[in-house]
Amino acid sequence: MALFVNHLTHIDVSLWCPTKGLVGCSWQVDAQLEGELGEDGMLFDFGEVKPWIKRTLDGGLDHTLLVPTQAPGVEVSECEEGLCLRTTTPYAMEVRGPKEAFTLLPWESITLQRVTLHLSDQLTEQRPVNVERVTLLLSDEHIDGAAYGYSHGLKRHAGNCQRIAHGHRSRLHIFQEQQRQPQLEQTWSAWLDNRYLLEEADIAELNDTRLTCRYEAAQGRFSITLPAERCSVLPKPTTVENIAQWLADQIAQQTATATTVHAFEGIDKGATAHA
Repeated sequence: MALFVNHLTHIDVSLWCPTKGLVGCSWQVDAQLEGELGEDGMLFDFGEVKPWIKRTLDGGLDHTLLVPTQAPGVEVSECEEGLCLRTTTPYAMEVRGPKEAFTLLPWESITLQRVTLHLSDQLTEQRPVNVERVTLLLSDEHIDGAAYGYSHGLKRHAGNCQRIAHGHRSRLHIFQEQQRQPQLEQTWSAWLDNRYLLEEADIAELNDTRLTCRYEAAQGRFSITLPAERCSVLPKPTTVENIAQWLADQIAQQTATATTVHAFEGIDKGATAHA
């Protein structure tokens, strides 16, 4: 007997890719539980399935930086902040923060299939008595049109968004004269894709080639150093509300046309701004 729950939750992470560098991802999570029916005629109470799985994911790799420790040019060591990640290819990067902000995986690369199997095994180990196997299905959101992945951190956030290198894969809708503008959406999404977004006040060091973002949050001290060309600096914290307003302002100024932006933060949530 199997019990399934579709659209159970979402996972938002950043991962280190040996060919692309820092990548922001958002994955939809479906789940299937296999086992024997209990005396109550149920395998597992639907009301308990979602909070149990979501609690496990939220306390695990969600809102962390996924690190393939066997990838070329990847070095992980302990440091005063907790852990230090250094990379060399495709570009040099250093990230420091509490251990909980990283998910270290003994792989050469992070793939959706590997993460899916890893989480399924993890949940199966913690399964209820009458459940024999938990199988997750992780998938990218199907997006017709423009989308981009980005990474950031929110030092003032009360939860795990304060981690300096977590990310999202997001839709982008741009309206001018009450019409969607697909060309503008593609242009801006391509420019934003795989960038690191940061608040100007958090810049600790900046030169022609390198930028360091550093801050202290409730979970500890964080820093990230990466090529300046991979960064976009916002005047305010990189919340989805401020991202939407920043994009609307930039696009309206460049096109001299009133602009509305729907900026998404991962799957099924976001903010609207006008300029």
